[in-house]
Amino acid sequence: MISDATLVRIGEAVALHHHQGQREAARDLFAQIWDEIGGEQGDPLHVCVLAHSMADVQDDVRQELVWDQRALAAADLLTEDRVTAAGVPLPVAGLYPSLHLNLGECYRRLGDLDRAREHLEHARAGIGALGDDEYGRLIKDGMERLAQQLSAA
Repeated sequence: MISDATLVRIGEAVALHHHQGQREAARDLFAQIWDEIGGEQGDPLHVCVLAHSMADVQDDVRQELVWDQRALAAADLLTEDRVTAAGVPLPVAGLYPSLHLNLGECYRRLGDLDRAREHLEHARAGIGALGDDEYGRLIKDGMERLAQQLSAA
């Protein structure tokens, strides 16, 4: 169970977007939390989760890409101890398939199909870190959709 107060707040902003359809309110709350954590200089776990979530509420794919790149850079700074201490139920390696999937989707939408394929391959390479649960299936389904879109392009 998530025990980190900042992650709980980020989760509340995610819920605003995904469960209540309040995209703008979620973006505003993410921006407020971003300022509170010190932006990219903050705790890498907070930066990773917030940036990954903030990407989803962007209207411009280029801005979405910037946030996804921030999330990936922060993930590279994470430790298992930090993730475990926060109550995150995934190992650090379990974060990468989703991060790369999102980057691949951004690059596909921008027309950079080579980079999109590269990130899809990174996502596939890390899929073993995910369980056979709802989250794992969500990411695997996303990878399959991206692969189909790329093969049709």
